[in-house]
Amino acid sequence: MGRQRTKEPSLRRTNKQTILLNNRELQALNLYCERYRISKSEFMREAIMRTILERFDHDLPSLFEESPTLFSRTMRK
Repeated sequence: MGRQRTKEPSLRRTNKQTILLNNRELQALNLYCERYRISKSEFMREAIMRTILERFDHDLPSLFEESPTLFSRTMRK
């Protein structure tokens, strides 16, 4: 039997997102995940967060702008 993991409530993944892929994209994703023995959700989560963090690093404010905070700044539309 597997060991139960206890997670902080704030770290528990409770939000769901859906994406659409064409047949070739799905085939590539399946092949990658099989070959490297990684779950699709883990791969997509890591890829998405890596892209977000790289963009944040790239868009760092200049010396005279206020520092951005990931969770407290209001969303721009």
